[in-house]
Amino acid sequence: MSTGNPPRVPIEVDPETGVWTTDGLPMLYMPRHFFINNHLAMEQALGRPALAELLYESGHRSAYYWCQQEAATHGLGGIAVFHHYLRRMSQRGWGQFDGGGIDPDLTGGEVLARHSCFVEQQDGAGGGRLCYMFAGVFPGALDWVAEDLGRGDRFRAEESHCAAEGGDACVFTVTRLAV
Repeated sequence: MSTGNPPRVPIEVDPETGVWTTDGLPMLYMPRHFFINNHLAMEQALGRPALAELLYESGHRSAYYWCQQEAATHGLGGIAVFHHYLRRMSQRGWGQFDGGGIDPDLTGGEVLARHSCFVEQQDGAGGGRLCYMFAGVFPGALDWVAEDLGRGDRFRAEESHCAAEGGDACVFTVTRLAV
């Protein structure tokens, strides 16, 4: 039974350094417009394809690391870590993520993102698919899950539809790569 209040994200602030942590991981807290404006400046300087490639790799690496840390902190394993990751991303303001379209046997599937910070902050402006920054995080998390399950599977994802193009959600298609 839900009380209507979403679970809180635990935040600790070190009184000496001012560093914010959640589950022992250092975090940054900033206005959304500040982050999006920096993202757009990098996109303008590098071009969207180059930035998308850089963000894919860094997002993949970061999600893998996060899953590794959170699994140890919370005693989680397997696909539960992936869903925990999406829940935490949703709680931190990136958007509302739904990984229910990922096959529990890890053959691939879809992740939906509603209220993406990129679409919301830009009000759909900018044209095309705006949420490509997320494309690397889903494979990064699923690669960790596969390894945790003793499998060598690797994944790839791409934004196949963005809410900025119409509709209520961004859709990320996740495929398992041949290994």
